[in-house]
This record gives sequence, C-alpha cells and structure tokens, in this order.
Amino acid sequence: MSLKFATNLSFMFTEAPSIIDRYKLAKEAGFKAVESGFPFGLCIEDILKAKKNANVEQILINVFTGDVSKGELGFAAIPGEEENFKKSIDLTIEYAKALNCKRIHVMSGKVNEVTITNDDVYIKNLLYAVEKFQKEEIVALIEPINNITVPNYYMNSFQKGLNVVKNISSPNLKLLLDIFHLQHICGNITKNIKELLPYTGHVQIAQVPYRHEPDTSGEINYKYVLSILEKEGYNGYVGLEYFPKLSSVDGLSWIQKYGYKL
Repeated sequence: MSLKFATNLSFMFTEAPSIIDRYKLAKEAGFKAVESGFPFGLCIEDILKAKKNANVEQILINVFTGDVSKGELGFAAIPGEEENFKKSIDLTIEYAKALNCKRIHVMSGKVNEVTITNDDVYIKNLLYAVEKFQKEEIVALIEPINNITVPNYYMNSFQKGLNVVKNISSPNLKLLLDIFHLQHICGNITKNIKELLPYTGHVQIAQVPYRHEPDTSGEINYKYVLSILEKEGYNGYVGLEYFPKLSSVDGLSWIQKYGYKL
C-alpha cells in the first residue's frame, strides 16, 4: 500500500493569487487531486472549467462559512443561524455536485461560551446536513480545530467530535483528522490515530507549530506518522493543508524523500 496526496489550494500554490490558476499549478506539480476551502467570489462555471482543464479530482470542499470579513466560520453551532446554515449547505452542495466532490467539511462557527443550546443546535444542524448529503452520496466531515489557531472555535475537541459521529451514527458523517490539530489539542498521535481512524473520512497534515511542510523543523515525525496511517489501512487521500515555507513546488521534495510519489 502507498499513500496518495492531495494539495489544498487554499494553502498551497498561492504564487497564483486566484484559486482558479492554482488548479493548473497543482497539475503541473504532479497532483491528481485537490481540496480547498469554499471558493468565495467565484462562480461554479469558472471553478469547474479550471478543474476540468487541469484534469484533477476535487476530493474535498469546505462549506460556505458566511462573511469571512466578520470572522464567521460556519453556522452549525450558532443558535439563531439555522436558516443561514441551511442556505450554506444547499449552496455548497451545488458546488460539490458540479465538481463531483464527495466530501464537504461542515464548519461549526465560533462560540465564546458554549452552552447546551450550542450543543443541541449543532446536532440538529448536522442531522439536516447528513440527510441532504445522503441523497447526493456526499459525506459530511467535522474537524476539531485547536484553540491556538482559531480561538473559540466550537468543535475544538477530538473526543467531542468522536462522540458526535458515534451518536449520529451515519455513513454520511465522519471526522476530518488533521494531525496538525491533533498534536495541538491532545497529542498522543499513535494511539489517537488508531482509535479515530475507523471514524475518519479524511486526513490532513502539516508540521507543528508553524504549519509548514512535514519535513520542516517541528514537533512531529511525519515519516513515522505516515507509516502508521499505512499500517492502519488508511486508503484515502492525505490532504496537504500547510503553508509552504518557500515555494510550493520546491517544498514537495519531502514526498520523494519519505519514499512516496504523487
């Protein structure tokens, strides 16, 4: 078995200002698959054209998160925003269907003081999303995000995320396991990968603490971590959600160094 990698166009190939041009750069670098945040300000036709021209697979897209300038990061756990949540799901489904993308990262939003009301509306909204996604054969992903990178993000615990996935118990709801956030939140990477992987729909990586390439100086031995993913039978894409330290292409040398191919 050998792992396969997808570049995150919201983090990499920013040598091109527009995400549209990054599809082409990703293909030229050797990628067969890409993932990205929601393509704000771009219509479906333009994104689809860029994807088709590059002949790459879109494996993941983030949900429409609202007004980024106001710091909105989704609506799933925000009481009173249920209609905006439903609109965000419907809009993202339109993009995902056009791109033949089968995974949508559903973001929870930021909450200063979490109450049971946040918990209740989060579950209610996820149930709505899962029902909609099931009809389109799309998997909803929920990602625990650490409070250093994103203060006050509601879904900030892998245990909480795992409990939600187990309680809803649908094949259309999985965890997004980002090793960068896993190390920040709870560490114990080997044990947690083994426990979380059966409930995981996608994996992402970046070095800690500076979120650069896996082989840059930092806390995680990624050659070992990737071998654990292989040994545990992970057969999906590994998303490269990191900020290249220098250039995107030059930074990809770690893939061959670790014994993998694009």
